[in-house]
Amino acid sequence: MGWKTLDDMDLDGKIVLTRVDINVPMDNGKVTDDTRIQRIVPTIRDILAKGGTPVMLAHFGRPKGKPVPEMSLRQVVPALEAALGQAVTFVERPSREALDDLAPGTIVLVENTRFSEMEEKNDPKMAQFLASLGDVYCNDAFSAAHRAHASTEGVARLLPACAGRLMQAELSALEKALGQPERPVVAVVGGAKVSTKLDLLGNLVSKVDHLVIGGGMANTFLAAQGIDVGKSLAEHDMTDTAREIMAKAQAAGCNILLPLDVVVAREFKAGAENETVAADACPADAMILDAGPETVKKVAEVLEDAKTLIWNGPMGAFEIEPFDRATNAAAKQAAELSKAGRLISVAGGGDTVAALNKAGAAEDFTYISTAGGAFLEWMEGKTLPGVAALG
Repeated sequence: MGWKTLDDMDLDGKIVLTRVDINVPMDNGKVTDDTRIQRIVPTIRDILAKGGTPVMLAHFGRPKGKPVPEMSLRQVVPALEAALGQAVTFVERPSREALDDLAPGTIVLVENTRFSEMEEKNDPKMAQFLASLGDVYCNDAFSAAHRAHASTEGVARLLPACAGRLMQAELSALEKALGQPERPVVAVVGGAKVSTKLDLLGNLVSKVDHLVIGGGMANTFLAAQGIDVGKSLAEHDMTDTAREIMAKAQAAGCNILLPLDVVVAREFKAGAENETVAADACPADAMILDAGPETVKKVAEVLEDAKTLIWNGPMGAFEIEPFDRATNAAAKQAAELSKAGRLISVAGGGDTVAALNKAGAAEDFTYISTAGGAFLEWMEGKTLPGVAALG
């Protein structure tokens, strides 16, 4: 794979600079969702078990290079202590001397790296300063790996570097999905706009055997074939691009699966009066809000034969019933196949995670990425600076 893990490093008696993502949602000074905090626990525990002192580096919000009290990481300390089961020492301005004086088994959290304007500029001075604090660098923040910042890329080139457990799991899952996948490979790509996923679609058609397109994006592809999509969400200025993607897929031997039938309604609200029609029969005054049962059946056939699934984006307006049916059906089937050991399923992206949770399918997927932009850039075939620096 070209990168080391904690298993490859001697950490005994060493200070381990550990880049984590604890950019968690807060309300009235309390963490409202500690998922990201829970996910770094194995790395911190393993560093302690190997005799190292974990010194956590992290960003919080967008302070734009200046100290902003509301974006201090100090407020995350209680949630960290609860998850780790021990005290966390918070440090505003760390020094090597102070870190060397700490008792073995101490966990340290350093103030928001983005309080310095040097962080996002990947300033060599900040990277040098960070490197002077530690003996080993461990990156456990895959979600920040697409940014070349001082704490993600600069410092990684100055110290012996490795991936933490979360980063290791993420990279291994993505390697299985896109690096050396078991075939056939199916990608489900949904969401509102083609324009935000051009690079993704362009890369996937050369890597996967079947590409299922859903959501508002599918309407743009239908329109590109001269089909009237009524009042549906569609990017009519992207139809040429959609045709190019279809041509590229055909040349690469990738089968693009667009809706065969659609669920349409006159208004976008829960329980709206709706009907199912052929994909090319959307009434002029209606909008397409989900894929229909024939499409669901076809997707089911494709998934049944698949060995690997990559999922990014819902297949319809999953937030409101009954326009969540196609997404729910495909998600549940993928979950069952994964649980039975017949499918490697990797999913990521905010809406995707929400849709899979709503369908009750997330737990049985092989891997769910919470990395957002980094997950998307990896799927687009881009090099992530924070991962490259570990090589």
